[in-house]
Amino acid sequence: MNAVLKVENIGISFGSNDVLKSLSFELGENEVLGVIGPNGAGKTVMLNILTGILKPTKGSIIFQGKNITDRTITERCRMGFGRTFQVPRPFEKMTVFENVIVGGVYGDQLREKDAKRRALEVTEIIGLGDKKDWFAGKLGLLDRKRLEIARALASNPKVLLFDEVAGGLTESEVSDILGIVRMVKEQGVSVVWIEHVLKTMREGTDRVLCLAEGRNVICGLPDEVMESKEVHEVYLGAEEE
Repeated sequence: MNAVLKVENIGISFGSNDVLKSLSFELGENEVLGVIGPNGAGKTVMLNILTGILKPTKGSIIFQGKNITDRTITERCRMGFGRTFQVPRPFEKMTVFENVIVGGVYGDQLREKDAKRRALEVTEIIGLGDKKDWFAGKLGLLDRKRLEIARALASNPKVLLFDEVAGGLTESEVSDILGIVRMVKEQGVSVVWIEHVLKTMREGTDRVLCLAEGRNVICGLPDEVMESKEVHEVYLGAEEE
């Protein structure tokens, strides 16, 4: 596997609380890596470290062969990192189209003309073409999630970090998200996807990593990980036999 991203022995502490202890994993080119784990396992903290919001107290992040551990949020975005948030954060008084343009202009430093062209492409791909002139504040939850992904895609990322994009959606809406993730992968983008909706992890990922107590408990093929003793003990709540 050719790794586009390597996380090597990352750790971070808040006071006496070691949120991440020694986390290591690799993300392959054009791979979807699912991340599961109980609340408080450090999943969102991990994403915040990958995007540069937080700085680890130890370890390193290697992106396309370069150590980016000390790079800023803006630098990482322009190098090829995109991010969605668990609670969508659109610019509510701007249209869908304008929101996506922002991603191209500020994320990929596109000229406005090129950003508009990119925004048209992305809104069609993501299924928001018919709503591109809607104000973002008028969108329902599924379309807000779509817009989060569209705005990240507009920055032309090499790696997308998804934080529970399927959370709060109906079963049919989750299927829509699975379709979007497949489309993202077809675009040649690698994905790290945190999720509690287990259907997405089984059907939409190439590998799954289970994180608990700040450590990588197990990582492997989705069905193997989901059926493992380790995952049942630390995440799904099964008792030891």
